[in-house]
Order: sequence, then structure tokens, then C-alpha cells
Amino acid sequence: MVSADFAKRPVKKLVLFDVDGTLSPARQRASPEIIQLLRNLRKQVAIGFVGGSDLVKISEQLSVGNINVLEEFDFGFAENGLTAYRLGKPLESQSFIKMVGEKGYQELVNFILHYIADLNIPIKRGTFVEFRNGMINVSPIGRNATVQERIDFEAYDKEHHIRADFVENLREKFKRLNLTFSIGGQISFDVFPHGWDKTYCLRHVEKDNFEEIHFLGDKTSKGGNDYEIFSDPRTVGHTVRSPADTMRICTELFLS
Repeated sequence: MVSADFAKRPVKKLVLFDVDGTLSPARQRASPEIIQLLRNLRKQVAIGFVGGSDLVKISEQLSVGNINVLEEFDFGFAENGLTAYRLGKPLESQSFIKMVGEKGYQELVNFILHYIADLNIPIKRGTFVEFRNGMINVSPIGRNATVQERIDFEAYDKEHHIRADFVENLREKFKRLNLTFSIGGQISFDVFPHGWDKTYCLRHVEKDNFEEIHFLGDKTSKGGNDYEIFSDPRTVGHTVRSPADTMRICTELFLS
């Protein structure tokens, strides 16, 4: 039986959403239409977001006006759920630096920066390594790239496999650290300890005993940062191509 907090929802299911490419274009704001759909959906089922970015970035994308994004969702999972909220209240968090240690972290980052310095790609900007609570995010082009530069790099990367080759080098060099390398979004990939992918968030919802947990994401193929939770036996996975596709699927499944 579903927990008392969600007993009044007509459908006793949880719907989890990736953020970039699913609820909004990568690193851009969600449209008023999808925000309204989420509000309508929440009247029927429990909803949550699960993104690789930190809560500040996710809030920028999903907040409307002065409303706190955590008030719009039943569950908020930033950094794959390593920073987690349930009904607006924080849950236990984890630390990447405590897991790998300062020595291991510095060796990893030094190698990454040297690798990027030697990369021959059309442009580079700034913020190549972003330290987060539960992971690091690595961008060969730099996270300061403009929207158009991100689009251009994504196309270039599909042809030249810059991120995939980078990940293979890191995976071989740092086997001893037991890390997962997950490509997501347009310009970067995440690095975190094994088991700290998006399935990590599922431990926070187990006690609520939902009849089903649905997950919608765009990077659901192997190597993408939605793959593990999409293919997990505890979820019903749905691949989307855009926020418009997300709206279509949710309407067909829960609002028709």
C-alpha cells in the first residue's frame, strides 16, 4: 500500500523525469506549457525530477517566478539523488570527495586537465571541471560555452567521439578508483563512484511503496546518463526525444 503522504492521489504511481532534453532544452528554462502539464500530472500521480546537475542549476531550469522548484515536485533529486528532497524536506546526502579521497581526486583532475589541454577541438571556453557534492562534471569545451556553441559541439562530438574517447582513457587509467563515467547533455560527462548513477535516487522512494515507478529520459542508450535507471527492473522506462515528446507520453499514459 502506498504511503499516507500519497494515498489521496488517484493513481498510486511515481513518475520521475530527467531534466535536460526531457523537461527542458539542455541548460535552458522549461516552457510554461510543460510546467502546467507537470502541475496537472501531480494531481493524478506523484512526480519527481532526477538530474545530474546541482540543485541551483536545476532550479534555474524548472522554477517559475519566485516559486521554489521543490514545491512543484514531490521528490527532487539533484546530482542523481545524492542531494535529495522529499516533499520539500532534505534527505541524507553523500560526498564524492570523501569516497575517493583527496589524493585520488587530485590525480584524476590533474589527468583530466592535461588531457583537455592537449585536445585539438574547434573551440574551448572555461570551467572544464565542475566539482559537485556527489560527482564531478567534465566538459572538453567548457561549461561556459554559449547555447549555440553547445549545439555545435554536440554535432561535432557525434562525428568525432570526443567524449567517448575521453571516457575510455579515464576508465582505463583510473580503474582502481571504481568510478562510473556517464555521458549526458550536450557537452559533458559525469564522474562518480560505482552505484551513484541515477538509480541511487530509487533508495529514497522505496518506502513509499508505489505501484509503479515510471522514468522518462532522453539519454537512455548504453553509456548515456539515463541508461541505468531506464533499464533498472524497478522502473518502467520511456525514451523521449524532446520536452514535447515528454508532454505527449505523459498525456497518453496518465491524463487521457
